Amino acid sequence: MQKLNREVVDKPKKWPIKVMQFGGGNFLRAFVDWMIHVLNHETDFNGGVVVVKPTERGNYDDLKAQEGLFTVILDGIKNGTLIAEQTLVDCVQQIVNPYHEWDAYLDLAKNPDLRIIVSNTTEAGIKFNAEDAFGDHPPKEFPAKLTLWLYKRFQHFDYDRTKGCILLPCELIEDNGAALKKAVLQYAEHWRLGDDFMNWIYSSNQFCSTLVDRIVSGYPADRAAEIESQLGYEDQLLVAGEYYHSWVIERIEAVQKALPFSKTDLNVEFVDDLAAYREMKVRILNGAHTAMVPVAYLAGIRLVKEAMDNEGVSDFVESLLLKETVTTLDFPEQVTYNYVQDVLDRFRNPLLEHQLISISLNSTSKFVARLLPTFKDYFRARTRFPQRIVFGLSALILMYRGEFENEKIELKDDPKVLNFFRLNWAKYTDNEISIKVLVGVILSNGIIWGEDLTRFEGLVECVSEHILSIENIGIVATLKKNS
Repeated sequence: MQKLNREVVDKPKKWPIKVMQFGGGNFLRAFVDWMIHVLNHETDFNGGVVVVKPTERGNYDDLKAQEGLFTVILDGIKNGTLIAEQTLVDCVQQIVNPYHEWDAYLDLAKNPDLRIIVSNTTEAGIKFNAEDAFGDHPPKEFPAKLTLWLYKRFQHFDYDRTKGCILLPCELIEDNGAALKKAVLQYAEHWRLGDDFMNWIYSSNQFCSTLVDRIVSGYPADRAAEIESQLGYEDQLLVAGEYYHSWVIERIEAVQKALPFSKTDLNVEFVDDLAAYREMKVRILNGAHTAMVPVAYLAGIRLVKEAMDNEGVSDFVESLLLKETVTTLDFPEQVTYNYVQDVLDRFRNPLLEHQLISISLNSTSKFVARLLPTFKDYFRARTRFPQRIVFGLSALILMYRGEFENEKIELKDDPKVLNFFRLNWAKYTDNEISIKVLVGVILSNGIIWGEDLTRFEGLVECVSEHILSIENIGIVATLKKNS
C-alpha cells in the first residue's frame, strides 16, 4: 500500500496561505484544519494553512512526509445513526519549524494574505517569560515567538493598519484572546519595541476569545489497518474524534466576514459574551476529563470509554458532575442536567479510542483551570469540601509520583513541575518525610496551583488519607469506601 502524499491522491497544493497555525497536534488537525477544509470546499474562503512548530521537542516529520495531508475520522451520532465519517484534509500547505527555520518563519509575516492566526499550546502556553530575549531565535514561549512575528509584519508593511491579523487562540483558559494580547503587549514593552508598534497591536489586530469543543482521541491504532484498506493509502497521521463539534467565537464583524462559517453547517457561533458558554463547558466537560484521568488510570484503565464502562469510575464522574460541579453553576437545573448527560454519552462513544494518558498533558494546570474554581465555589457556599474533586486531586498527586504498582507513568508537564513532584515523592519513599508533610509541601506550592491550597483547613489531612488508602487497598476499593 502506498504512503499518503499529494501525488498518490492527486491533491496538488492550491490554497494560498491565509492561516498560520501554532501547533500541528491531533486537536488542531481534527478541529481547525477540518473546518478550514470545509470552508474551502463549501465556500469561497480559498485559504491554506501553514503549521508552525510551537515547541522544541518532537518534530513534524510525518506531516512533512505526507505533504500536509491527513485523514480525519469522525465517529458519533448523526441523525440518529452511528456514523464514521472520513475526510482527507488538504488545506495544510506548509510546515515551518522556527527552531531550525527561523528566517522562514519570519518571512511568513510578509504575506499580505496571511491574516488569521490560531493556536493550541495548552493552558500553560499563553504566558509571559522575562527570560525570553528579543535576540532569541526563537524565544521559548509561544507569545514571544508571536510578538517577534507581528513586529516583523509591522515593520515590513510600514505600520499599515490594514495588515493587522485576526488571532483565534484555542487554549482552554478564560478570556484566552485577552490573555494572548496581554502577553504580546508585555513582550513589546519588555523589549522596548516602541509606542507605534503597541498602538498597531491595539488598533489593527483582533484578539478574539474563543471556546472549542470536540473530543479528539488521536490515532485509531486498533482499526488503522481496516481504515487504510478502505482509503487505499497508508496514513501515519490518521486522527479520530467525535462528530460533535462547537466553536464559540467572540463576535467581531471583521472576523465574521473573514471566516464565512455562516455559509456552512459547521457549529460555529459568534457571541457577545463567552463567559457563560465557557464556564459550563470547562467545568463540566473538561472538568470531568481532568478528574477522570488520574482516577481511571490508577485503576488500570487506559481509555475513556473503558472508564465509563467501569461502574465505580463512571459513578464517580457522574456524581462529581451532578452533585458538585452543576451546583456551582448559575444555569437552570434542566439545562445543566441535559448537558451532563450529553457529555457522559460522548464519553461512552464506542468508536472513540481516547487514551487517558494523552489527555493527562499538563494535568496540574488543567486542574487549576477546570476543577479548582468549582472546588472554591462549592467550599464558599457550603464551608465543606467537594469530596469527589478532592479525591480526584488526591489521585492526581499520586499519579504525579511517576509510577504506580511498579509501572512507570509517562507524564508530560512543565519539567520544573515534574521535577518538583519527583524530588518530594523521593523524600517520602526514602522515609525522610511523612505523607502529611509531603502533601502539605505539594499543596502549598503557589507556582503550581496559583495559591497556597493548605489554607483550606483539613485539606492536607483529607488528601493524605485518600493517598494512603489508594496505596493500601487500591483505588477501586477506596472509591467504594468513599461513595
